[in-house]
Amino acid sequence: MSACVPARADSARTKHIHPPHSPPPGGPRRFRLAGADVSAAIAVFLIALPLSLGIALATGAPLQAGLVAAAVGGIVAGRIGGCPLQVSGPAAGLTVVTADLIQHYGWRTTCAITILAGLAQLGLGCLRVARSALAVSPAIVHGMLAGIGVTIAVAQLHIVLGGTPQSSVPDNLVALPAQLANLHPADLAVSVLTLTLLLLWPRVPGRAGALLGKLPAALIAVAGATAVASFTGLLLPKVDLPSWSSHALATLPDGPVLGLLAAVLTTTLVCSVQSLLGAVAVDKLVTARPAPAGHVKRSNLDRELLGQGAANIVSGSLGGLPIAGVAVRSSANVAAGAVSRNSTMLHGVLVVIAALLMVPALELIPLASLAALVMAVGLKMVSLNHIRTVTRHREVLVYAVTTFGVVFLGVLEGVALGIAVAVGVALHRLTRTRITHDHVEGVHYVHVRGQLTFLAVPRLSRILHQVPPGADAAVELDGSFMDHAAYETLQDWQKTHTAQGGAVDITGRRPGTRISEPAEEDGCRCRPWTPWRNHQCERPPKAPPPGAQGQAATDASPGGTPGTATGPNAPGTRDTKDTRDTAGAPGAPTAPGAPHPTATSGAADGPMGHELARGISAFHRNTGPLMRRELARLAREGQQPSQLFLTCADSRVVTSMITSSGPGDLFVVRNVGNFVPPPGEESGDDSVAAAIEYAVDVLKVRSITVCGHSGCGAMQALLGAEHGGARTPLQRWLRHGLPSLERAMPDLDAYANEQKEEQGQEQGQEQVSEGSRSHPRLAGRGPVDAAERLCLANVVQQLEHLRAHESVGRALRAGDLELHGMYFHVGEAQSYLLSEDTEGGVFALVPSTDLTA
Repeated sequence: MSACVPARADSARTKHIHPPHSPPPGGPRRFRLAGADVSAAIAVFLIALPLSLGIALATGAPLQAGLVAAAVGGIVAGRIGGCPLQVSGPAAGLTVVTADLIQHYGWRTTCAITILAGLAQLGLGCLRVARSALAVSPAIVHGMLAGIGVTIAVAQLHIVLGGTPQSSVPDNLVALPAQLANLHPADLAVSVLTLTLLLLWPRVPGRAGALLGKLPAALIAVAGATAVASFTGLLLPKVDLPSWSSHALATLPDGPVLGLLAAVLTTTLVCSVQSLLGAVAVDKLVTARPAPAGHVKRSNLDRELLGQGAANIVSGSLGGLPIAGVAVRSSANVAAGAVSRNSTMLHGVLVVIAALLMVPALELIPLASLAALVMAVGLKMVSLNHIRTVTRHREVLVYAVTTFGVVFLGVLEGVALGIAVAVGVALHRLTRTRITHDHVEGVHYVHVRGQLTFLAVPRLSRILHQVPPGADAAVELDGSFMDHAAYETLQDWQKTHTAQGGAVDITGRRPGTRISEPAEEDGCRCRPWTPWRNHQCERPPKAPPPGAQGQAATDASPGGTPGTATGPNAPGTRDTKDTRDTAGAPGAPTAPGAPHPTATSGAADGPMGHELARGISAFHRNTGPLMRRELARLAREGQQPSQLFLTCADSRVVTSMITSSGPGDLFVVRNVGNFVPPPGEESGDDSVAAAIEYAVDVLKVRSITVCGHSGCGAMQALLGAEHGGARTPLQRWLRHGLPSLERAMPDLDAYANEQKEEQGQEQGQEQVSEGSRSHPRLAGRGPVDAAERLCLANVVQQLEHLRAHESVGRALRAGDLELHGMYFHVGEAQSYLLSEDTEGGVFALVPSTDLTA
């Protein structure tokens, strides 16, 4: 041991130049700039240049201030910030705030306020409170952005018409009739041309549109309007960039202290919230991006706040606009394939170069064109998707109050008003509890809908005491929260009512949720999917009273709990295959032909021991009340599905779950092997063909999806069956899979020999991948076995059979129908969609994305 470990004195003098047992370090790391970052930086720069000038124009600041903010946001925030792919710069969401500050305090004091707001952001970042900003209700944030968008659009409308905007929305609305009576045709023509190009450029059809679409619509709109204005010689106000030597810088703030504090607070709030929410949105975009070229770390929100603060300090010191994360430029950066923060920083460097070398070209841009561009950006901030989202979550009041507050009172006042309304709505929901009492077939039902707090205890107690002593009662809780006061009230009443000879069953919103004493019941806390794992929420069996052995297990005792079975399959017993007789004696099998012990008809508690009846009862108790209104609407309006979904009858493929669909969305056809027999007297199948004809011609579905899945028994049967004669119905049905078998493996003997050879080679899997390139395959790998290879080929083959049907072919030619191939891997819980652009067809993994964002 001593020979291996050096003495302490020697080790003290020993200096390792590099860690032991590792190679010496190489030279200094060289800076590498990925090609994807270069192309993304150019794309973002082309968007940022006209938008920065337009936002500066909308705020009333010097136009150079927009370029300064864009450059600083790209370089400083891009280098220090915690979201590598978020692009920062002058944001449309800050336009109203900045314009108000410039009007009240002047430009140089506004720069000082920007510096103070940056210092405040640095403090918040050091305190690590960035996550708390996400606690603001999205309805307030979307309402704030919508209000700012309306304010921007109304103000820029005056410049589009050739006039000058007023200081507030009401003043702009009052002055609008006079402006319309005195509009300038040249300004209006340039603005209309800009909006037309902005709207139509992304919609250019064909291959030319795919190539031209890579150029930003904002750049094309402004450049086109500028070119037309220059060639026609229109006399218009244009961009005026004074010399950088006369550029105004920040000065000491001058004004009332409270007003300046409110200004700093407003700027800090808007910049921080917009940047942090933008960072979260960028993370979602990066996650949804297919096959990224490099690993991108998730956002560090506290570091992002530090980066935004540093950028605002530098921007304010250099005479630039306030800075925040910008959604449009960030989305373009991610979509262009950026893989690191180098793209953001390079875009800032390009803005610096343009500001120094492209001044003559920038001064040709008409102000009306920039105003039209910013007006379009403002209108996009009023998102219909956001309105639908807040309406669905019953927060439209918060959204509307915030929007109108920002438009007519100001940003800080509108946000404060929105927060107050949001708190009021939350308190209203917490205190609004509906408690009803019904008497049905001898059972008293007390239904509690809403959150059960101490405020609802008086009403709850009054309703509970309406239940007669000794009666059967069921309390249904349809809410997610119950405080201690309400819990004690329920428990005390339950004990009293039970002592008087009554029976009480307290159920929650989820199946199996119970609120009762552990000594009496083992409360089950099952997840919603547990019935799909062949499990049922059940109660433990209760010991029968003395002398009750001769009584049927499904009979309820005089004081028994309604809906509670005491037989072998009573809730709580996990083994539903227990062979006890109706008297409960263990080991006695049920007589042949006798009904199931719990299948007694007519009794309320009889069917609860049967698996099917238990599931139906759970639906009636928990899901039915929630779905009744929607199902009633579907019953009135009839079915109007958008898709025909044809898949295998395998019990593991749950179509509504893997497609996130609800009632009325899918017209589903299931059979063994998801076959679509081609039309014809010999090989046709009227059941599948009738469903296809009904879906296409009557229901007018817009798409048909053929979905195969892993571990398909039909595919395995095709591989192992002898196809000489078809005797049984299953063998006759499997004949429809023979074309798929020929497509997947034209030479079965050659394929079998290939498999045997690969088993003795170390690189067998690679050979499978090479050999399967001409066959349908999953993106990134070859099929794992012959069954998967056949399953993928079967989906492609059934799509060809679909096209042979007359109704499908007619709808395809008219452009009213789309066909999709899909493969669901059961073990991975992942879905793949067929892309037929490549040879043989490739099934690509569907990425996880936020469709509501």
